[in-house]
Amino acid sequence: MLARLFTERFAFSKGDSVVVIGLGRFGSAVAHSLMQLGHDVMGIDNDPGPVHEWVDLLTHAVQADATNVMTMRQLGVADFSHAIVGIGTDLASSLMTVMALTELEIPDIWVKALTPEHARIAQRIGAHHVINPEADMGERVAHLISGRLMDYIEFDDGFAIAKIQAPVVTHDLSLAESAVREKFGVTVVGIKRVNEDFQHGKPASVVRPGDLLIVSGPTKKVEAFAASGRRR
Repeated sequence: MLARLFTERFAFSKGDSVVVIGLGRFGSAVAHSLMQLGHDVMGIDNDPGPVHEWVDLLTHAVQADATNVMTMRQLGVADFSHAIVGIGTDLASSLMTVMALTELEIPDIWVKALTPEHARIAQRIGAHHVINPEADMGERVAHLISGRLMDYIEFDDGFAIAKIQAPVVTHDLSLAESAVREKFGVTVVGIKRVNEDFQHGKPASVVRPGDLLIVSGPTKKVEAFAASGRRR
């Protein structure tokens, strides 16, 4: 689940090559998800165990010291556009790997942060994106456990996309009639009805009780719109 949350943040073009450093539970799950999404993935780990486990499942799996710039250059890592540092509990190795990737001028470096301090240092030495998946998942669960949102993704700028049950205020009305955007400041991206194909939200689209809505907008406004379903 944490790996899924991490990969949901990526904005890679299909087929992009990605190097994943650290093939522990998190890194290997991310690498596997990226393979399923159609990316070529090189996995690197200093431990031969996970490398042996993943050698036939990734495009490449290599045992190497990712903190060594020369070694990384010999492996061709400098040719990758994206790098993900998923090293587990070794803070020093994680930061030294970020430094190596920065020296190789990798244009898009992602780092799994262990602590807020780790995140700040990683950004200062060259990481472009820092994610604490455990903290992000905790926030995600808090939103879901309220029962208002069925699924939820929040972006760095406070913008969210959520799947919700159609609120009562939208029932048996077209989106133009319910004026969701004007009243709530959110956009209904799509509508999914049982046993029917997904349809994009258009002004003439009519919402029925039991429909699922895909909604986008500022996080607090999305939550307020979802909560409106509890009022009659």
